[in-house]
Amino acid sequence: MAKHLDLEEQEQLDELKHFWKTYGNLITWVLIAVFGSIAAWNGYQYWQRSQAIQAAAMYDEIDRAAAAGDLQRLERATADIKDKYSRTTYASQGVMLGARVFQENAKPDLAKQALQWVVDSTPDAAYAAIARLRLAGLAMETKAYDEALKILEKPFPTEFEALVEDRRGDVANLQGSRERAVTHYQKAFRLFDERSEYRRLVEIKLNALGVEPAAVPATKGA
Repeated sequence: MAKHLDLEEQEQLDELKHFWKTYGNLITWVLIAVFGSIAAWNGYQYWQRSQAIQAAAMYDEIDRAAAAGDLQRLERATADIKDKYSRTTYASQGVMLGARVFQENAKPDLAKQALQWVVDSTPDAAYAAIARLRLAGLAMETKAYDEALKILEKPFPTEFEALVEDRRGDVANLQGSRERAVTHYQKAFRLFDERSEYRRLVEIKLNALGVEPAAVPATKGA
């Protein structure tokens, strides 16, 4: 009986050796791929956390420079965050902050460059939309109305449609086209939520043009 078991065990051992000889390399490479993927994922998560921490510190530097009104320091800090942490939310936030301060301090070219970078580089569609609206505003300030309209022509996320129509109305109004301005303001008025402060501002604009928007049905919007 013991001899029979020895032979059976030997047969199983031979089968195992044959199986490993046939599939051993494949199993080894599969295991390497699996554990390698796990290690790579953990490494990527660590890298992302590290990037976020460093980007947050750089954003703080931008915030301090902005609060101090130090434009040279602000320009350096925004350049650094764009160069090193361009795919982080902190980069989009920091460069947008920089653009606002540049604009407030009569540096429209720097503001425009910063906003255009956000449009071109941010992974966040909302930040890109806000930057485009602000770019249109900059164009309006320099009376580049055709440029402003061109910026507003490209598709925006649905939640920004009311703001876009309001901005288009502003451009038309500045161009002296009352009829077009009223059309865009009415669209904006319908799209804004009735509880939105922006809707009240649009109503004031329509009233200034001699239009009463109360009869325009409101829909849920931005």
